[in-house]
Amino acid sequence: MNTQYIQDVIRLLFSCYTILLFIRIILSWFPAWHHRTWVRFIAFCTEPYLNLFRRILPPLGGQLDLSPILAFFALRLIEMIVLRFFA
Repeated sequence: MNTQYIQDVIRLLFSCYTILLFIRIILSWFPAWHHRTWVRFIAFCTEPYLNLFRRILPPLGGQLDLSPILAFFALRLIEMIVLRFFA
């Protein structure tokens, strides 16, 4: 299989998950939507990953959650490592 094809698929998967994380963060500002099926699906896909970083950096004052910053950084770092592996 072509290495470039594998790298493109990896980039696509990481980009899709990054978009899901971004949508999840935006949706956290709209608590009235949390009962919708598609919002629960996004939360189901992203909460386990975000919870890893919430253990490291809990929300400040109970409200300000900075863990997504670490999550985005780690996701990008993992993507670079995986891509380098397939280079």
